[in-house]
Amino acid sequence: MNDRIQVATSGPIVGSIQPPGSKSITNRALVCAALAHGNSILRGALDSEDTQVMIDSLDRLGIVVEASDEKQTLAVTGCGGRLPKPTGDLFVGNSGTTIRFLTAMLAACEGEFRLDGVPRMRERPIGDLMDALNRLGSDCQGEIKPGFPPVKLKARGLGGGDVEVRGDVSSQFLSGLLMAAPVAKNPVRVHVTGDLVSKPYVHMTLAVMKSFGIDVGQTRSEDSLSLIELAAPQKYTGIDYQIEPDASAASYFWAAAAITGGSVTVKNLGPDALQGDVGIVDCLEQMGCRVERQPHQITVSGKALRGIEVDMNAISDTVQTLAAVALFVDGPTIIHGVGHIRHKETDRIGDLARELRKLGATVEERDEGLTIIPGPLKAATIETYRDHRMAMSLALPGLLVPGVVILDPGCTAKTYPHYFEDLAALCRGAH
Repeated sequence: MNDRIQVATSGPIVGSIQPPGSKSITNRALVCAALAHGNSILRGALDSEDTQVMIDSLDRLGIVVEASDEKQTLAVTGCGGRLPKPTGDLFVGNSGTTIRFLTAMLAACEGEFRLDGVPRMRERPIGDLMDALNRLGSDCQGEIKPGFPPVKLKARGLGGGDVEVRGDVSSQFLSGLLMAAPVAKNPVRVHVTGDLVSKPYVHMTLAVMKSFGIDVGQTRSEDSLSLIELAAPQKYTGIDYQIEPDASAASYFWAAAAITGGSVTVKNLGPDALQGDVGIVDCLEQMGCRVERQPHQITVSGKALRGIEVDMNAISDTVQTLAAVALFVDGPTIIHGVGHIRHKETDRIGDLARELRKLGATVEERDEGLTIIPGPLKAATIETYRDHRMAMSLALPGLLVPGVVILDPGCTAKTYPHYFEDLAALCRGAH
């Protein structure tokens, strides 16, 4: 792909689309299938940088993953908790799910490992997860800086017991710990301290684990997920598993309808999906769009009309999507509860605010959110900061504003390699 792309303007977009498989579910299913007794088939998997680095790491550990059907079907040979290769130097790119899930998974096994990534990954915290694993019997340290990758791990299995993990930095710490816990020698009680961010992702983790045969028990303080008890030792079981289309990816197409006044249906993704990010349609509905929810598809129609005030903690991967729509409505859009997204692929508050201002908006930035006040829109060249979501979301204003240029559009390969082709096809009225 070129080092930049100018977005073609469009009239109202009308059509339907099925985005590729969920990155979040694909990487969770890969971990569960890798730990399983027996083989698994994962259908509808995502082929992207984030899943490729997970599969490459599993391969380096001796866990066979065979791809077919244009890499949308993955056959995984489970190791039953005993790694064929108990040593490895693993490269995870800038995939937060991969480094956090693998660190926990490997701690539950035995061997010596090193996990590293791109320079930005070395700035993304993992210390709370490492501390929790060490309290359960692991030896896990930051090789250069305490609490940050590269991670050096001497694994000897997890003993079980009570452990605390912070919930206010990343829900991936808790998800990684939960997937490792059933392989421990004794039951694990996880106490979550602080306000847990992105709660739907934790419910997703527990749902995937349950599909692979794990008794996930009961959570106390269901709304806060403040205490989770998991029986151990348990066995993951190999299964045939269907992965949903990616709801975060779907958000861009629903937003395209909201910006252009069109109508877009996302297929095979309904309101009861495992992914909380389908909740973006509730925000678009509050902005004035029409939303039709059916069991296996959701349609968004009509222009977004007005700004809203919303806590997006539970759907924080769609903050940039909503921000793009907020440029075209009457009145400010106020987003709360997303301070943790400053620690993602880039600072998704500060850097987002900078790019929105280029497009003509007034943006008030806060530690835990931002306020977007629409203004006269103008052409702009958008820096993406190697962040796939920055590229995908801030391409959307270009559907109505001539001269919007996206730098480094290839960064979408992290989760959606063919995003710009699919967006262009939808704009041409493809179904």
